Amino acid sequence: MTAAVIAAPRPGALGRLSDALFRHPGLLLALLLAPPLLWLGVVYLGSLVALLAQSLFSIDEFTGQIDRTLTLSTYGELLRLANLDIIARTVLMAAAVTIADALIAFPIAYYAATYARGRTKALFYFLVMMPLWSAYLVKVYAWKLLLAKEGVVGWVFDALGIGVVLDAILAIPVIGGPSLSTSYLGTFLVFAYVWLPYMILPIQASLERVPKSLVEASADLGASPRVAFRTVILPLALPGVVAGSIFTFSLTLGDFIIPQIVGGSTLFIGQAVLIHQGTAGNIPLAAAFTVVPIVVMGLYLWGAKRLGAFDAL
Repeated sequence: MTAAVIAAPRPGALGRLSDALFRHPGLLLALLLAPPLLWLGVVYLGSLVALLAQSLFSIDEFTGQIDRTLTLSTYGELLRLANLDIIARTVLMAAAVTIADALIAFPIAYYAATYARGRTKALFYFLVMMPLWSAYLVKVYAWKLLLAKEGVVGWVFDALGIGVVLDAILAIPVIGGPSLSTSYLGTFLVFAYVWLPYMILPIQASLERVPKSLVEASADLGASPRVAFRTVILPLALPGVVAGSIFTFSLTLGDFIIPQIVGGSTLFIGQAVLIHQGTAGNIPLAAAFTVVPIVVMGLYLWGAKRLGAFDAL
């Protein structure tokens, strides 16, 4: 009788639905995954397909109207010297920011994963996460004020009597400028600061998963701390470095706000997309520019996978 009571369907539509989902767990999984997959398919993939389609159109030079005849001529415009300069400048900046953030983040993450305990580790998470709590624009404008010619950075150099050093740095071709707030160096500093937490946290999580027994075993076999770091810790932490670099590299590639506020008059990819899509009205060229970061990140992920960076994930 007990079995009959258990097997009896519960009254009401909700009860019958609950029984059906219990008997068919696959149906329950499908219902749970359907909304996010629908959102991903329609909003993200749909907009990506529309973007790629726009890049295959062109602009009529006489009327300024979009010619919807499929063509690769818009991608040919990316090969012009001015556009290649924008692409090269953005990729080099993204690479420099990624390398700098990795060099800064690794010691911090290594200390947090190896030595920090209790309140010290809680303080570490607080200090790393705290910059993420403030508004993005507030941080960028704050840095613009700090790096301005009359800002705190210049005042500190003058107070220490080494203002000539800052002037010498600003006099370096390409990276220098009238002030740090209008130079590539200033843009680099702001990029490196804003994206640094996105590099620290993945590396710290990766280092947390390094088995201490392997490090102890390498020491028992006579490996010095330097050798153990190079042959044991660094390879196992590489997935975290790659994960962090994906954030810093891709975010730098697509950002247009930092170069707009801190930096000179030269364009980055994000600014070029904004100008061509808005001011110039050249949507096909803007779409072609947005394809560049997608291709660059695809090649980067392919190369990282070939090097085995994802094997330990």
